[in-house]
Amino acid sequence: MNSKVEQPRSANAGDFIKYTLAVLLVAAGVFAYIWFEQWPGALRALAVAAGLVAGIGVFLTSLKGAQVAEFLSESRFELRKVVWPTRQEATRTTWVVIIAVVVLSLILAGFDVVIQAAVKWLLGR
Repeated sequence: MNSKVEQPRSANAGDFIKYTLAVLLVAAGVFAYIWFEQWPGALRALAVAAGLVAGIGVFLTSLKGAQVAEFLSESRFELRKVVWPTRQEATRTTWVVIIAVVVLSLILAGFDVVIQAAVKWLLGR
């Protein structure tokens, strides 16, 4: 449970400007990729990556960005509490799932054959 007691801050015009700027920075990176087609591919990809990083950086300074950062931080904390299965448990579970899928697909194929035969019989073919 979160023990912080804060008043929720509402989005203001500054946040709207930050959202717009973040989208424009990402769009500028994509625009640079398309516009400078004579550049080497790696440099064009770097322009897109730079636009994404800059856009994310600006977004994280906004209210929603702070909420996203807090959510990711709390998710990472909760992820540490997860008890992951061992390799052997994961392998056994995988085989159970594979066998169940094969059995169910064979059952459905059988139903399909029976229904197809019944329809052909009803239609007189």
